Amino acid sequence: MTEIQAVVFDIGNVLIEWQPENFYDRTVGKARRKAFFADTNIHTHHAQIDAGASLPGMIESLIPRYPEYEPELRMWNDNWNDLAAPAIPHTVRLLNALADKGTTLFTLTNFGHDNFPLSQAVYPFLKRFDREYVSGRLKMIKPDPAIYAHVEKDSGIRPEALLFADDRPENIDAAAARGWQTHLFKEPQAWADRLVAEGLLSVEEAK
Repeated sequence: MTEIQAVVFDIGNVLIEWQPENFYDRTVGKARRKAFFADTNIHTHHAQIDAGASLPGMIESLIPRYPEYEPELRMWNDNWNDLAAPAIPHTVRLLNALADKGTTLFTLTNFGHDNFPLSQAVYPFLKRFDREYVSGRLKMIKPDPAIYAHVEKDSGIRPEALLFADDRPENIDAAAARGWQTHLFKEPQAWADRLVAEGLLSVEEAK
């Protein structure tokens, strides 16, 4: 087996929960949240942020189209760190354990260029990566093969020496198609077990 030269983390639902419905359920109620998400198709619009658009700019452009949801739309920007929350403790411990051992760490994440620094300010562990491959900065988005090719070229690491964890099967499939070693993230313990199996952490370090 090829020795792993870098471990690559996705962020949403791997290191930080990305279930914005939970925030809206708490703040405006489930019925209002369902109407807001259905009527504005907010997740589709948010994909533009991951692809490089401005988050505040997108919100301002949507308010005239959906004036009845202006408060909810503003929350998407103003309450970002309530939407992208909380951290997933065990995965954070794994990231920190790898970093403490000097393992080369990257993030490859579909994340906006405006909101990634907001999350880093709240979650210092998001600053522990040696290289940050953020879709909103690169204007490329997983699972586009171009973003994986960019990681390979920029890092100079061969595909088979990259170990990538992501919660979305299509992102994992795209990486595997290029020869990356991959792990479909479903819960932290299985990822911990994989890191132990690869010799990157001891059983104790992976707790």
